[in-house]
Amino acid sequence: MASSNRRTAYIVRNTNETKIQLSLSLDGGPLDLLPATAEFQNHRPRDHDPETPPEYQNTKTHASQISNLQHIWIWTGIGFLDHMLHAWAKHAGWSLRIRCRGDLASMLDHVTFNARFRGDLFHLVRNWLTFVPIEVDDHHTTEDTFLALGTAFTTALGPRTGLARFGYAYAPLDEALSRAVLDISSRPFFVGDFGFQGPMMGNLNTQMIHHGLGSWAQNAGVTLHIDVLKGENDHHRAESAFKALAVACKGACERLVGREGEVVSTKGVL
Repeated sequence: MASSNRRTAYIVRNTNETKIQLSLSLDGGPLDLLPATAEFQNHRPRDHDPETPPEYQNTKTHASQISNLQHIWIWTGIGFLDHMLHAWAKHAGWSLRIRCRGDLASMLDHVTFNARFRGDLFHLVRNWLTFVPIEVDDHHTTEDTFLALGTAFTTALGPRTGLARFGYAYAPLDEALSRAVLDISSRPFFVGDFGFQGPMMGNLNTQMIHHGLGSWAQNAGVTLHIDVLKGENDHHRAESAFKALAVACKGACERLVGREGEVVSTKGVL
């Protein structure tokens, strides 16, 4: 999946809670389709099924954008999370393919399957009640997706030499304004102030944005500060934060011509 000039990574992260495939290019360009595996079987998908197989990954979805410059195709099973990851990848200049099967998605798959093929309300309710005890919220899917993306980021980045290292940006979205400051420091740390007013955005708990970005910073090996400076609408606050982060990432990852191989640190190592 990699070329000699582009910084790319392919990550598989499987736990008892989630199954994730992720392909990333920090420099954009085409990406191979995510391969069929035991966790993601090569079969025709049902509507809104995160198991969408490789031959359907060029299908237009709510979080996809395919061009000569970028391949973006994201399906975690959490719509608002997909939307934020799409914005991040787009404005960072990344190409990014992600698919995830989470524990909540697995429960919904079972219920949808039985409802569709049994075809009656009694079996739908019976199966729903049977599976309520194993319902899990959005925590595992969000956390593990960000952890996988952090691992892919540091893998694709490679040796931390010849980089701008620091990146910062402001990004508005209507009345909302956010600031992101990033240091590719190999000193994982995250501080975020989002000021969300409500507990949920779509099917994503607002707490998981802070936790997810902290998880990303940990595995990416970066120091990250994000502040939403103003904004009345939670969706706008979140999206402006991810767009600011995207532009900060793009700046920090820039390769400095004439400084190839140089460690941008007084310590001599990152």
